[in-house]
Amino acid sequence: MTQQHGSDTRTALVVVAHHRTDSLTAHTARRAAARLEAAGYRIDLLDLHAEGFDPRMNVSDQPDWGDREKPYSDETHAHMRRILDADVVVAVFPVYWQHVPAILKGWIDRVWNYGFAYGRSKPRLAGKRMLWLALAGATSDDPVVEGMRTLLETNLSEGIASYCGFSRSTVGLLTDAEERPQSFDAEGTLLVGEAVAGAAREAQYADLDRRAGEIVERFAAEELVTA
Repeated sequence: MTQQHGSDTRTALVVVAHHRTDSLTAHTARRAAARLEAAGYRIDLLDLHAEGFDPRMNVSDQPDWGDREKPYSDETHAHMRRILDADVVVAVFPVYWQHVPAILKGWIDRVWNYGFAYGRSKPRLAGKRMLWLALAGATSDDPVVEGMRTLLETNLSEGIASYCGFSRSTVGLLTDAEERPQSFDAEGTLLVGEAVAGAAREAQYADLDRRAGEIVERFAAEELVTA
């Protein structure tokens, strides 16, 4: 059972990992937060770039394998508290090199630290649920998508969330996020299409919104059922 809060209000920590507030990633994060709020969640929106989070590891936050009670930096402890206060964590990010952007990886490195997120027989994050909303430029029919999905599932759900005690982790891969569709043919040649604009672009955005909404709403419904 996940953590309960006052008046049975559940909290969703929505983490945005993009440097532009006008990006499709930021737009998707705002829409996801709105859908979760409509489902009854209190929203804690964490924009890593806007809040000036430094993803670089430092001496203060370097794990001490002989001391799982090490006092980490004040900044890291503040982020740890936001995770502890959340019932679900939703990370929204563009796929870079079939993985998360550096700022999100650095947030995990510094905040999901030894003694907090892992290294205990009874994980502090046990019972929480994780949704990874990944925006990819690859088209839905690109053969690379299957491998991308497998890598993200392995790295994020198995390698991070499950290892840190989350009860469930879901990866929602949103393809066709680029203005110019890109794919490879059978010979490995890169194919770059014409820029999508006007009504076609609006339709593309609407379809991505629809797919993202379905993922978020399914995630929220499953979370409530298992609570």
